[in-house]
Amino acid sequence: MTRTAHREEPAREDSPREFVFHLSPRFSMMAFAAAIEPLRVANRLARRDYYSWRISSSDGKPVRCSNGCQIAADMALDDLPHDATVMICTGIDVREATTRPLLTWLRRQNRRGVRIGAVCTGAHVLAAAGLLDGKRCTLHWENHAAFMEQFPEVEISTLLYCVDDGIYTCAGGTAGADMMIHLISMEHGPDLASLVADQLIHTQVRTTEDEQRLSVPARIGVRHPKLVNVIQMMESNIEEPISPSELAKAVNMSTRQLERLFRRYLNRSPKRYYMELRLEKARNLLLLTDMSVINVALACGFTSPSHFSKCYRAHFNRTPYRERATPAAEARQKV
Repeated sequence: MTRTAHREEPAREDSPREFVFHLSPRFSMMAFAAAIEPLRVANRLARRDYYSWRISSSDGKPVRCSNGCQIAADMALDDLPHDATVMICTGIDVREATTRPLLTWLRRQNRRGVRIGAVCTGAHVLAAAGLLDGKRCTLHWENHAAFMEQFPEVEISTLLYCVDDGIYTCAGGTAGADMMIHLISMEHGPDLASLVADQLIHTQVRTTEDEQRLSVPARIGVRHPKLVNVIQMMESNIEEPISPSELAKAVNMSTRQLERLFRRYLNRSPKRYYMELRLEKARNLLLLTDMSVINVALACGFTSPSHFSKCYRAHFNRTPYRERATPAAEARQKV
């Protein structure tokens, strides 16, 4: 696959580069703020308006984010200025935010040559519109499994942010700040970008090479190399689980030694830990995709739907079918 790497276009000196942040219901406030604040700070430090921005919603009315706050919109979708860069801001319930009018509008803007990007789970919307086919993108790690099942033609990255053929995507949270600081650096130089980061007390500016999730040792609070290697193998083999004996053999241990290692550091057996990883992925697929329960079971390494249902109920105290019937919004609030 041939890519045009980092096709950023320098801002014209005589006018600010305008952004339109399109907000969908229950968008992530953190991701939105992290993306917009570096632009404000860049203008303040440069003492000129390098950037301008407006907020849009589907109907021009205020939008309520996932924490309950409302943000006023300046415009509706159809009022987009021709030279603006559109940033799609979503969060939880991204499937509900992926409406037919929004997809049609995005395709039309793409044909017009409008620059388009996304923060948090917004890459899901771009992929549904067909704008990411053959491209590399990223979105919040929690949505990776569902995204890969729904859009196998799109290359998903675990990095904080990606720039591919002029399309910006980032993982949400504070990753939007890193992405925008990168953009500022490309357009107006690293000195201004560094000043923006300092002003935001963003002491470690991350690059396109930085992962969005903590490393396995950081997540589990243990740095035992063999334990880490086994967990990495587990996370990489959810659909076709590896037996405890094969896992142990891969790190030159006996099955009993591996059992003791997990008991000592994680207070559970390797089998139990692996099962929890598979069930967490299953829950995400149930909540974030339209996959049937049977297909979810297969994607998470369960060959028997009855066994999947039994394990799921024992862990989450509800059946997969009841989970699927629960409104996604209610379920995500409980996570």
